[in-house]
Amino acid sequence: MTRDQEIWGKALWVERHYGENGWFHIAQQQDRLLELGDFDGMALWRKVGERFDQLRSMRTDAGVH
Repeated sequence: MTRDQEIWGKALWVERHYGENGWFHIAQQQDRLLELGDFDGMALWRKVGERFDQLRSMRTDAGVH
C-alpha cells in the first residue's frame, strides 16, 4: 500500500465513522499530536483532512449526503 492509499483509507474511515462531522475528529487528532510535538503525525492528519474534504465535495457534487 502506498502512502497516498493509506491517507485515502484514513479519510474513508473517518467519513464512514463520523460522516459530515469527520472534520472535527481530524481536528482533534491534529490537536492531540500538536500537544505531543508530533509534527509528522500532524502533517499526516492534515493530508487526511484534505482528502476528507475532497470526499465530501465529491459526494455533494454527486448529490450524495
